[in-house]
Amino acid sequence: MGKGEASIPDEEWERFLREAEAGTKGAPEEPSARARMVAQRLKEESGRPEPWRSQQPDRRRRGKGWYVIGLLVAAALAVVAVDPGRVAGWFGGGGGGGAGGGDNAPLAVESKRPSQPPPTEAAAEQPTVEEPFRGSPAAQWGDGTTGIGMPEARATGWMTKAQVAQVLKKSRDFLAASSLDRGVLRGERPTKAIALINPHQRDVQDYLAAAFRTPSKKNDPLLLFSRFEKTKVRLVGDVVKTRGRITYREGDRGAVEVTSDVTYVYPVVRAAAGSREVARTIVRREVVMSWDNPAKIVIEPGTFSLVSYKVDTTNGGCDTYTGYLTPKFGSERAASRPGDGAEVDPYDRSTSMDKRMQESGDAGCGTATRS
Repeated sequence: MGKGEASIPDEEWERFLREAEAGTKGAPEEPSARARMVAQRLKEESGRPEPWRSQQPDRRRRGKGWYVIGLLVAAALAVVAVDPGRVAGWFGGGGGGGAGGGDNAPLAVESKRPSQPPPTEAAAEQPTVEEPFRGSPAAQWGDGTTGIGMPEARATGWMTKAQVAQVLKKSRDFLAASSLDRGVLRGERPTKAIALINPHQRDVQDYLAAAFRTPSKKNDPLLLFSRFEKTKVRLVGDVVKTRGRITYREGDRGAVEVTSDVTYVYPVVRAAAGSREVARTIVRREVVMSWDNPAKIVIEPGTFSLVSYKVDTTNGGCDTYTGYLTPKFGSERAASRPGDGAEVDPYDRSTSMDKRMQESGDAGCGTATRS
């Protein structure tokens, strides 16, 4: 896992649960996927949503749907896979790479959505095994969890300030376990991450079981987890670059609803010994987690209910549902035709995930303007 991770001691979670049980009357209710309508979210989104499990007729990897979970506000599940096709070139500020070194000073962690994309100064510099982030804005980003901005804790909903601080750290632990853990990146099952998801969310648990047993367009583990097939590619070095932030608010029934919006940059080479051509896969994920009051919702202490998840992937494969990210290298990209969707700058974090999905529409794969 990346740097800056934190875990919650067992005694903290025991105190957390005792206080919840002592402070709220009434029996908790078990989450049900049919327990709540999606009216509020429908007011916020344009167009008529389709059931998340419905079949999509599109030719290439592009899906959009809705998924109601527990007693939570439903949110969009939208996926756009962007295969660079013919990448116009390598852009960004100067060199750097490795473990975050280089000519440019590291950026401060992101505390709010930026107002514009990173600079796109043309650069002939391409990544190398020694400098895998060379020619990319990620050269200035943080390593692992250090690139994820954390807000100041305050008493919210049913939690005290100290408890909110704990669930913020626990939320970051989930991001590390799902998108940064070295074993998971090599294709192992994300056991630690799955253990943090409320086991009483039956629909979610069914999806997770299917996603790793028989991955498909409808049950794709890459919606929540980053995995590469180790027989085909391997990561370069020990660093995954990240940029993003965690925010929170009071959610349904006084829950603390935590939203993570993070971009991960993975440098890889082919698995064959001696391979030195570096490609980068870029994944931006938004995950909304609800830390529910166990006196009101059936939930195991130390776990969250999953509200929604969205993903936008560059050079991770298109129309391929193997359960693994499948990056292309130079010769493969040159031979592939451009995507039929919109052009996307995978480093641009000035646009929200909702807006990005709306702008992408229902097209298949887009074309990345840089990698």
